[in-house]
Amino acid sequence: MFSLIYRMVRDRELAEDLAQEAFVRAFNNLGRYDPSYKFSSWLFKVAYNLTIDHLRKKRLDTVSIHGSPSAVTAELQAATAITVESMEERPDDALQSREIGSEIEVAIGELRQEYRSAIILRHIEGRSYEEIAEIMDVPLGTVKTYIHRARKELQGQLQHLLE
Repeated sequence: MFSLIYRMVRDRELAEDLAQEAFVRAFNNLGRYDPSYKFSSWLFKVAYNLTIDHLRKKRLDTVSIHGSPSAVTAELQAATAITVESMEERPDDALQSREIGSEIEVAIGELRQEYRSAIILRHIEGRSYEEIAEIMDVPLGTVKTYIHRARKELQGQLQHLLE
């Protein structure tokens, strides 16, 4: 849950606060949980809705293409970034993979909120399309559209990596 929230708000302290509040809300609303759905999906939905409500109330500044404004050091930025590496990579290949991962992270951060949430839930959290629809409270077709459009935008933003 923290990972989803953090990637939505891009501020570690705020993400910690929202994650804690999401758990409190979930605990206080356990009576509303429908056991016919996965519990983890329900938790993610609580966290997602709380974060969306927060973002609607407080329009956050856009993130610079130079990285997260909340990152204190390059090591902290690298620890929270997506990395693409193998245990058998040479050091220069590992560095290139980390740089590519950082560019992907920045590109994801520039997506529209709906697209970003869908991509994070699908490719980072590993959720199924059905779970994403449930978490985001949108029809399954809408989730597929969000993910398709987000992938197209990411492809356009990251085209230079393929050349």
